[in-house]
Amino acid sequence: MKKLSFYLSYAGALPLIICTACFWLDITVIPLLGTTEQILSVYLLSIATFMAGSHWGQHLHLENHWEYYLPILSNIITIVLWLSFLWLPFKPLLASFVVIFLGLLVIDQRLFQYGLITQHYFRTRCLVTTLVILTIIISGIMA
Repeated sequence: MKKLSFYLSYAGALPLIICTACFWLDITVIPLLGTTEQILSVYLLSIATFMAGSHWGQHLHLENHWEYYLPILSNIITIVLWLSFLWLPFKPLLASFVVIFLGLLVIDQRLFQYGLITQHYFRTRCLVTTLVILTIIISGIMA
């Protein structure tokens, strides 16, 4: 299962890489899907909400202070993501995604420190988050 989650984590970054390539190639619309900005924004919203949701799911198996923090943080992050998506223009929205992904990684770092997630999972999260943030920054520059 470790290998599967590793590969799925990187596969989840592929749409971000494709969108970044579209910005680099000046492809602003992908037929049947929408504008590159819209595609990237919706995908980032989906992935960040999924990551926040995974934290919510983790709280179900804990019996320490994290069982209270994780669902609250997860809900706050999801609401902030949703409001950012609704209210912010594209480039400020990308900046908010960078902040959210860093925040999600900080939560994972704390979970790792407390021995609640494995080193393998945390290392994968660090690498994939770095890749995601780089694609967001490059997309923001190219857009």
